[in-house]
Amino acid sequence: MSYRKELIRSMKYLSKDKKVIFLGQSVKFSGNAIFNTLKEINNKKKIELPVFEDTQMGISTGLALNGFIPVTCYPRFDFLILALNQLVNHLDKLDKMSSKQLKAKVIIRTSIGSKKPLDGGPQHTQDHTQALKKMLTSVEVIKLKKTNEIFKAYKKALNRKDNKSTLLIEYGDYYNKP
Repeated sequence: MSYRKELIRSMKYLSKDKKVIFLGQSVKFSGNAIFNTLKEINNKKKIELPVFEDTQMGISTGLALNGFIPVTCYPRFDFLILALNQLVNHLDKLDKMSSKQLKAKVIIRTSIGSKKPLDGGPQHTQDHTQALKKMLTSVEVIKLKKTNEIFKAYKKALNRKDNKSTLLIEYGDYYNKP
């Protein structure tokens, strides 16, 4: 199975859970490669958002605290940087700040931007995995290099018994490979 097809299969699996909701830029309307992995998901399970990454992560945390499992989509890893305040200082530290009273399970999707067929330049193609692994203490960071890792990783993120959040890093260059 191709990388993209495995992402589509994973998103379909997630969408079957009544608590799962997808949000971000181009989740309902075309505009990036992540959109193509969500085409088969019912639009009632999607919230299209404007470009306000920090607020998006805050909304995702709030949804999680209210019983939803948000799959929050950031089309490029470089855009996720704009949400680091909410990710690093709030979502990641929520259990510590609340003496383990509050937990918020958020599934965060992002992609290292594609360089083929068009190189979007350094502001759209950087890999910040190592930096985030150093900054995050409770959010698990998973890089999805191999196709056979995708479904297992998303299934694990959804079914976590510890209710921790997961950041899944995809590869834009692999979306269009057969």
